[in-house]
Amino acid sequence: MRIDSNTSLQELMDVAKETIEELNQGEKFLVKDLFRGFEWNRIGKGDRTRLGSMFYNYALNEASSQLNPLGKTPQNQQMYEKK
Repeated sequence: MRIDSNTSLQELMDVAKETIEELNQGEKFLVKDLFRGFEWNRIGKGDRTRLGSMFYNYALNEASSQLNPLGKTPQNQQMYEKK
């Protein structure tokens, strides 16, 4: 999938969910780590923030058996761990 400024939040969320499957148990990550650097930079700041909120809700509910929110970094980014 080609990610650009017109990619919907649902499509971005789908990419993030797929990428989680590639992580090893115990790996820690930020949502932006689930995208290649240039892809993350193509996502508008507002959409990045909304994606972060969507992913946090996903981690707390639907993926609570798979993901563990760890808290925020000094840059105010939510850190996660794959269970």
